[in-house]
Amino acid sequence: MFETLSERLQAILDRVGGHGRLTEENIEAALREVRIALLEADVNFKVVRAFIDRVRGKAVGQNVLKSLTPGQQVVKVVYDELVELLGGSGHRLAMASHPPTVIALIGLQGSGKTTTAAKLARYFGTQGHHPLLAAADVHRPAAVDQLKALGTQVNVPVVGDADQTSVDICTTAVREAAERGLSPVILDTAGRLHIDEVMLDELRAVKAAVRPHHILLVVDALTGQDALTVAERFNAAVGIDAIILSKTDGDARGGAALSVRHVTGRPIAFVGVGEKVDALEPFHPDRLASRLVGMGDVLSLVEKAQASVDAQTAEDLVRKIRQETFSLEDFRDQLRQVRNMGPLDQILGMLPFGKALRGLPKDLDGEQADLSRFEAIINSMTPGERLSPQIINGSRRTRIARGSGTTAQDVNRLLRQYAQLRKMMRGLKGLEGKMKKGGIPGWRSISG
Repeated sequence: MFETLSERLQAILDRVGGHGRLTEENIEAALREVRIALLEADVNFKVVRAFIDRVRGKAVGQNVLKSLTPGQQVVKVVYDELVELLGGSGHRLAMASHPPTVIALIGLQGSGKTTTAAKLARYFGTQGHHPLLAAADVHRPAAVDQLKALGTQVNVPVVGDADQTSVDICTTAVREAAERGLSPVILDTAGRLHIDEVMLDELRAVKAAVRPHHILLVVDALTGQDALTVAERFNAAVGIDAIILSKTDGDARGGAALSVRHVTGRPIAFVGVGEKVDALEPFHPDRLASRLVGMGDVLSLVEKAQASVDAQTAEDLVRKIRQETFSLEDFRDQLRQVRNMGPLDQILGMLPFGKALRGLPKDLDGEQADLSRFEAIINSMTPGERLSPQIINGSRRTRIARGSGTTAQDVNRLLRQYAQLRKMMRGLKGLEGKMKKGGIPGWRSISG
């Protein structure tokens, strides 16, 4: 979602860093470009004005202009202000001292509320909790059935029937959760195509009946500036504690995320990053700000890797690197693990050298389709070809391409990248040996 804005900001800050000496004129020119970039990204104009004023006030200070690295200082100022704009240290949902914790999801119809409820239940399940879902949207056709299907998918019990009232469903869910020792209870309340008093009265009744510990507003990131109006009206009418931004994997320009905290005074707690039930992440303002200014997001990358890569598999990989027995079958396994981490463009965006990656050709710049294509090619090889790819000649290439639905050029490209990877691994092994022989303090082997 933030790709265009991130590229614009990084290009502006790169130019600022290229000046050996900064002046107020240099900074003012850069800030004009930043203002335009933010407005084009659909950030609220009041938010842009306040942000630019704060950055200007710090960036033209003597500590920046007279520092040895003024360009880096300006990047730090922009980064700090972005973190503050996005919510500072972030927002985490506290569990109630006397379970069950009750979390009510509210929002307009079509915002992704029901799917978000299942995602949230799955998230709490991975954190060691035992959630329960309440299908309290009895107005939208099949909403109850949809949540029950999603509950089965994430292995979470669902309470509610279409012939009950929303208040009855929510009170029953809270009572059942208390009896069964389940927490949190996630209420999927009813939405409308637009905000009306009937919906708000129902939400007020649910709130009065079960007194939720957290009321989370689900906002569709694709709605842009309208998301701010929705958030303000729900906050005024019902009161919200935090926001979940859904559909951030779409082609929205990102302005809602950068504006909603400032406009409503309520933080973003989670972001939906895909359609699958595991595509919900806690929102980290500092990590997003880091990515926007080109500093990467290594912490999130490490978390994704830890969730996707089996420890024993990693140890086996290190051993094969040392023994130089890394085969195409191992390469295929690594491709699968990378695919499990998410879209490659998101992974590359977490690395702290975005400027260098922008210059890569498209076939290396995170094309997710290549992973599936390469896996199909490897699957079309015989076991002997996977272990000894040097035996693959012209006729074998043609057979492999035909069997995988690709071209001989695709097969050649896979073999070239595999050969380059093998060469890099030999280099890592040699570097490890040299460093061990040199006795460099603090050196850790690749197995560490």
